[in-house]
Amino acid sequence: MLVTGASGFLGRHLMAASEAGRWETLAPSSGSMDIRSRARVLDEITTWKPQVVVHLAYRRDDRQIIVDGTRNVAEAAAAAGARLIHLSTDVVFAGRERPYTEADATDARIDYGRWKAEAEVVLWQAHPGALAIRTSLLYGTETQLGHAITDVTESLAGHSSTTFFTDEYRCPAHVADVAAAIIALADRPDVHGVLHVAGPQAVSRAELAQAFAAWMGHDPARVPTTSLRESGVQRPARVVLDSSLAAGLGVRCRSLAETLAR
Repeated sequence: MLVTGASGFLGRHLMAASEAGRWETLAPSSGSMDIRSRARVLDEITTWKPQVVVHLAYRRDDRQIIVDGTRNVAEAAAAAGARLIHLSTDVVFAGRERPYTEADATDARIDYGRWKAEAEVVLWQAHPGALAIRTSLLYGTETQLGHAITDVTESLAGHSSTTFFTDEYRCPAHVADVAAAIIALADRPDVHGVLHVAGPQAVSRAELAQAFAAWMGHDPARVPTTSLRESGVQRPARVVLDSSLAAGLGVRCRSLAETLAR
């Protein structure tokens, strides 16, 4: 298994899960395999000929890495005859009241979401059998907590001015669950296209921050909150992924109550 972006939050958890799943992993750094270089990516992946390529590398503000990098990795994985799993996001959608299924057309309203939606298109153009996993906010509860929790810590400590929105809803997922899902799907070439793998409940950013605060032993009432409307921030308000298709495949993310239980 070759993993791009292995040094990132999900990547580190995936590397640990791959060991438990008895996968031999390759984790080229961005220095040794810059995914913006088509020739370098083709050479590296076709030389190694991995059974599976997991594409996690991205930079939120860089279209070239998100779109062109995905195309390069997809072309190389196809040339090597490798299964390809690509990580996508819930913000390929604009937001609405009812949950989104895999059959819904993307309609992103922010650049990152537009670029990730574009990356899905070039993914399947280059590698029709690829699987794109869309997930939501990732958090951890072990040594690596992720931004979703550290943002709360920094805010409560007075080290940041971050406030948490009462009207922005997502389906937060434990990073270990998403890593386990990738491992479970790595040898399932029959599963391709797009699959939603996210938490089972819609939670506001404010509710999520308050849950994290309580889990860390703080008074959740101290969490600073506001609304998207009051702040003037323009981003999707309610993006809820329907993950029932994944559940039918035996792939499940735990609820907040399960992961934060002591």
